[in-house]
Amino acid sequence: MKVTYFPGCTLRNKAKQLDHYAREVAAVLGIELCEPNEWQCCGGVFINASDEIAGKLSSVRLLQAAKEQNTPLVTICSACHNVIKQTNHAIKADSAFCDKVNCYLAQEKEPKAYHGEAEVLHYLELLRDHVGFEALQNKVKHPLTQMKIAPYYGCLLLRPSKIMQFDDPENPTLLENLIKALGGQCVPFPMRNECCGAYTVLEDRSITKKKSETVIKNALAHGADVIVTACPLCKYNLERIGGSIPIVYFTELMAQALGIEEAEND
Repeated sequence: MKVTYFPGCTLRNKAKQLDHYAREVAAVLGIELCEPNEWQCCGGVFINASDEIAGKLSSVRLLQAAKEQNTPLVTICSACHNVIKQTNHAIKADSAFCDKVNCYLAQEKEPKAYHGEAEVLHYLELLRDHVGFEALQNKVKHPLTQMKIAPYYGCLLLRPSKIMQFDDPENPTLLENLIKALGGQCVPFPMRNECCGAYTVLEDRSITKKKSETVIKNALAHGADVIVTACPLCKYNLERIGGSIPIVYFTELMAQALGIEEAEND
């Protein structure tokens, strides 16, 4: 299967290993990740003002690239996924916004209109809906049987739920099913879909600290010895709070279970 793949800024700079493992896992699963040329930052946050167009054009160009390749657009960072998915929805649902976007696109060297044709998937959705957890399980070389893993979604994967349509926003199961497919002991906990406070860190670090501490304490209270997340911002904030519990990205977890990490170390 071939997909258009957008790693995003964080995974091509501060978190290169997470992107590397995403590519290695995809190769094992028979997925070809095709990165667009000369991509830009997705914008980092979706601005709800419908007259704010320029900041969303980088996401539109990614969507347009996926349309041209006739492939889904796959993201791995939940923040990027949220921005791009909301942009695509706005183009399809708001004709005035769509017209303004295409006015910008018409001024480019090679004008190409876009009307929301591309499908946007998070890497986790690709695993669930196209690969299948049973197929993933068949590729596992080192089941994570000794690990008690708490799945942490944060807020950007799940909300706004009517637009994201990623999973049940109150009782998600995707990460739980991933953990089980990798042979780990899943430890669901009540705070797994609460915000870590990422977007408040520049305004008031104490808010982020309090929210992240609450998430970690809740996971520990339910018996977890590892927290897995799909958002670089969540990973960063939870790691800054520290403590005795490791915070891992889902691609790291898969690389360990599929034997990729061991092979590279050897």
